[in-house]
Amino acid sequence: MKYFAVFLPMLNQEKSQEYRAQHLNYLEQKHKEGKIFANGRFTDDAGGLVIYRVGSLEEVEQIAKKDPYVIQGARGCEIHEWEMVSDAVLPY
Repeated sequence: MKYFAVFLPMLNQEKSQEYRAQHLNYLEQKHKEGKIFANGRFTDDAGGLVIYRVGSLEEVEQIAKKDPYVIQGARGCEIHEWEMVSDAVLPY
């Protein structure tokens, strides 16, 4: 499995509030499927971040583009593959 960080930058605050429940329900479903490692919002209202754990870039693109926030234009969608480093392998 690979990790992908999906940045959901704020595009429309009103739409974000309107579709928040649908977005959270969608993320809950993906959590239950074991596809989300972590998620949360930025406290400066810049948007949010979801770290997906899936097999490929194509898979995460399909998942992220079905997020109600993205479909409704409340948030953008920037995807980056992410390599997690644990404290055990840091050089200091």
